Amino acid sequence: QVQLVESGGGLVQPGGSLRLSCVASGSIFRSYLMGWYRQAPGNQRELVATFNNGGTINYADSVKGRFTISRDSAKNTMYLHMNSLKPEDTAVYYCYAGPWGPIWGQGTQVTVSS
Repeated sequence: QVQLVESGGGLVQPGGSLRLSCVASGSIFRSYLMGWYRQAPGNQRELVATFNNGGTINYADSVKGRFTISRDSAKNTMYLHMNSLKPEDTAVYYCYAGPWGPIWGQGTQVTVSS
């Protein structure tokens, strides 16, 4: 049973923008804390942005001011708006739901290159 489905990755030039989407089942969207992580080749998976208890948002320092996480409850969808992309943003981006589980999506590749 697929519970998190990401989309929106692709190849973009430095300075460009992408929007990632993560569709979750209704029960997960309502009950879990959700966020985005990424993993570059040879690196560990790292936090990009997450929703926290109380509605606050946590961003990695490397993406602050460039990335924005958002959610649409009517569509059970979470987004990651990525602007001013850099080559170092190249990674597989994963949708996350926790803390129970946790649950991971299948990942979507983002490549920033000229």
